[in-house]
Amino acid sequence: MDAEVLVVGAGPAGIAVAACLSRKGIDALVLDRGEAVGDSWRHRYDRLHLHTPRIQSGLPGMRIPAGFGKWVSKDDMAEYVRRYAQHNGVTPRFGTAVRRLEPDGHQWRALTSDGEVSARQVVIATGYSCSPVRPRWPGQETFAGEVVHASEYRSPAAYVGRDVLVVGAGNTGAEIAADLAENGAARVRLSVRTAPNIVPRQLGPLPTTMMSIPMEYSPAWLVDPVNRLLQRWTLGDLTRHGMPAAPAGLVAQARATGVTPTIDVGLVRALRAGSVTPVTAVDRFEGSDVVLVDGTRFAPDAVIAATGYTTGLRPLVGHLGVLDAKGNPRVTGARSLRAAAGMRFVGLSNPLKGQLFQIRLDARTTARVIARELRGS
Repeated sequence: MDAEVLVVGAGPAGIAVAACLSRKGIDALVLDRGEAVGDSWRHRYDRLHLHTPRIQSGLPGMRIPAGFGKWVSKDDMAEYVRRYAQHNGVTPRFGTAVRRLEPDGHQWRALTSDGEVSARQVVIATGYSCSPVRPRWPGQETFAGEVVHASEYRSPAAYVGRDVLVVGAGNTGAEIAADLAENGAARVRLSVRTAPNIVPRQLGPLPTTMMSIPMEYSPAWLVDPVNRLLQRWTLGDLTRHGMPAAPAGLVAQARATGVTPTIDVGLVRALRAGSVTPVTAVDRFEGSDVVLVDGTRFAPDAVIAATGYTTGLRPLVGHLGVLDAKGNPRVTGARSLRAAAGMRFVGLSNPLKGQLFQIRLDARTTARVIARELRGS
């Protein structure tokens, strides 16, 4: 046996679990295909800041430095995760991809790019946004312009003076559209397939995601009418600016689809100014044209597909029956996060109260349960 506990992934979730295990006297082997702690944040687009405030985003046992501000930038977040790992003595083995997990008696066998590793317990912490979903529209191969996934977007510099279509009105698409509109793109359209619930980042001094914590445990019929009133009061009627109304309330939509609300960090201002134009979903490409489902056609210079991510877990554990139809983990409960004997998932959910806040809770729970199981075996 190479380790008592194998942690797959050295992002915030994996590092947090390893740190919590260490405090209980358990050394975890952390494997990651990347190059350094914090890479999952460091390589994102320049404008990105956390949508949860600093006080809601720290990992167990170490606060994010106050000097990083209320809304932490992606580079500061990468630095915080690096410091957190160093402070807790967590030293992942990088450049090692875990390709498949197999049960082997009372332990687990991991097939990696560096050979086999065995462990009594496994924690999968590869991240909710692991693998980009790259759509393939009919006729896309004939399109003369540029088509990229939002994961490849870094800054608006490459799009100055260009006509850009952003596909997807979730948090990433909305922020990229605003970034382009504010920084010199000639025209920005935002393709909306399912209208999101758009909310302000904060109400007065109170961050919106802090209000979302009790909403996780409240019935949608109770809180969504209040949410609708707050949305209208703070943002106004966005249908006047071309943004369709969400088909369901904030909590109901999140529970039905797994998609959290779109936090406004510039989109609403751009909609009001007319610098971002909402359009319907993309149907196909025809030569230099994009054709929408309502028949509208135009010829953008570039298309940025903010079409989301998958967990990318099927090659790793898809054969074990621990994933649902969408490729997300099936777990026995929020407290145990258990998918199979000796296997748990951390950081692979998308809760209203924020991923980092949930990671802080789940890392502690996971370490406590694993320590109890190892000592009892």
